[in-house]
Amino acid sequence: MEENFRDSIGTITEEGKRNWIFPKKPSGRFYDYRKYVSYFLLLFLIASPFIKIRGHQFLMFNVLERRFNIFGFPFWPQDFHLVVISMIIGVIFIALFTVAYGRIFCGWMCPQTIFLEMVFRRIEFWIDGDRGAQMRLDKAPWTGKKIWKRLLKWSIFFIISFFIANVFLAYLIGSDQLLAYITDGPMAHVSTMVPLLIFTAVFYFIFAWFREQVCIIACPYGRLQGVLLDNKSIVVAYDHKRGEGENGRKKFRKNEDRNALGHGDCIDCFQCVNVCPTGIDIRNGTQLECVNCTACIDECDHIMESIDKPKGLIRYASEDEINHKNKFKFTARMKGYTAVLVVLIGILIGMLFMRNEVEANVLRLPGQLYERKENNIISNVFTYKLLNKTTNDIENVSFKLMSHPGEIKMVSLEKFTIPAEQLAEGTLFIEINASALNGDKDKLKIGVYSGEKLIETTITQFLAPRSYN
Repeated sequence: MEENFRDSIGTITEEGKRNWIFPKKPSGRFYDYRKYVSYFLLLFLIASPFIKIRGHQFLMFNVLERRFNIFGFPFWPQDFHLVVISMIIGVIFIALFTVAYGRIFCGWMCPQTIFLEMVFRRIEFWIDGDRGAQMRLDKAPWTGKKIWKRLLKWSIFFIISFFIANVFLAYLIGSDQLLAYITDGPMAHVSTMVPLLIFTAVFYFIFAWFREQVCIIACPYGRLQGVLLDNKSIVVAYDHKRGEGENGRKKFRKNEDRNALGHGDCIDCFQCVNVCPTGIDIRNGTQLECVNCTACIDECDHIMESIDKPKGLIRYASEDEINHKNKFKFTARMKGYTAVLVVLIGILIGMLFMRNEVEANVLRLPGQLYERKENNIISNVFTYKLLNKTTNDIENVSFKLMSHPGEIKMVSLEKFTIPAEQLAEGTLFIEINASALNGDKDKLKIGVYSGEKLIETTITQFLAPRSYN
């Protein structure tokens, strides 16, 4: 097999210009399965910002205010370690999936593939027609019919891109805020409308022009594929032993005994190439550009069925299975990834259960030491910050010393309310008799109460004169 196909990518010509891909409209059982999965994921993507669980948006990634909701659980800057662990789990899960099943994420679950293949290309098939009609239209002069089709397609693409940008904005600022902006009108929020149009232009550029080159050139996950795959990974593969035979592939001729002539089952019809959205020939083996979309499997199965040959010439298989008939096994590398994944998930679940609904921080006021008072009393001034992570107000909040006998004096109200999903902050004094102190730097344990209920504890440091050691 010649390897020169690996020296360039199918979307670039020898002169370095864009080679536009006109894939044939796919059909078949895998394509139907992908449609079901894609429509479910599209519904999930669009609905997630508008679903509320206990008052929390199901998914939100408010980077500006550093507030995140994941599956209805709110995460604040203080919970950033949980977000990091979640991201690491996601990366390891994708790595494990790639080691076992190749680039299946790209073909079945990636938003880029789903939007391009199940939304934009389907609209293109509806307006411009299938592969042949699109190629003729591309070469045709700019007649009224071509101008009308182009304007119609580009307008629909822009509207969908604007809709996608709004959905992503709901993830960033929250669906309630987005709906409020829409109600107020665009002129009332020009500072938001401008970046929204910029993102619309980016999405339009990606899905109307850049397209499959995102997967081939820009996506870092595509680069990982070459590192993670081995000959035991399940990928979309061409069975070259069956397809080539002893004397290679050959065009189909009716009533010809191909086996007797030593030819394989591949009839060199190029339908697997024509249907490929990245323009590769899967018969050359696993390639960087392959996104495991299964379009070639469906097309080849249809051809095999029409010439009365067994299906599966192109199928999900590993190189080991094709070359040595070895079935899929859970390798040591997969077991290692799985073990790490299970441990990290266990740690994350444990941290989620231990996570408090109130985050308390009590710190000494910078630049202040201590104050001597009557009756051998030492006083320190502190600032406090209480974060309410719930959707309900927490009322009758007060502080109590738990580690030392002493008194906490609030600068403002003795009892106060922490608004839902808000931060309450202020100043307080802690006064302790010197005889109760163990040194010049004692650690104090402070309880935060709502009425008589302990809702959080925190540790802070209390300064005293060295002479009281």
